[in-house]
Amino acid sequence: MSSDDPIHDVLDRWHQHLKGQLPGGLDALLHEDCIFLSPVVFSPQRGREISKLYLSAAANVLPGDEAASTPATNDDEHGKFRYTKKIAQGHHAMLEFETMVGEVSVNGVDIITCDDEGWITEFKVMMRPYKALDAVREQMAAMMEKLAAG
Repeated sequence: MSSDDPIHDVLDRWHQHLKGQLPGGLDALLHEDCIFLSPVVFSPQRGREISKLYLSAAANVLPGDEAASTPATNDDEHGKFRYTKKIAQGHHAMLEFETMVGEVSVNGVDIITCDDEGWITEFKVMMRPYKALDAVREQMAAMMEKLAAG
């Protein structure tokens, strides 16, 4: 693993963003042509603005019962979004996460790809089990509608 791999800086800035500490927020992370791949929408979502909309909606849905700008970092904060595993090399990262949505346990993976300049060019979310995907789909649809109207 090389410390010159651009993904490491991207992940540092991603975690800053999750804590609400990244100047510029998602605009400072997402490439203008970023592609977002949702676990519930078949077609890729293309562009920074739609990618921001999906990621903002997810930030409001995935923490579980209460939205929190800071994801939990240990198992003591049951129900809040937390990353449990990380694989990162070159231009790619896979971050496994866990959270609760209502009474449903959600397990998923964020797959992040960046370019040489440190912009996220692709953000893919995969999720399990089906019951979790169904719960997230319902809440994401409502949140997307709310954010798009706001």
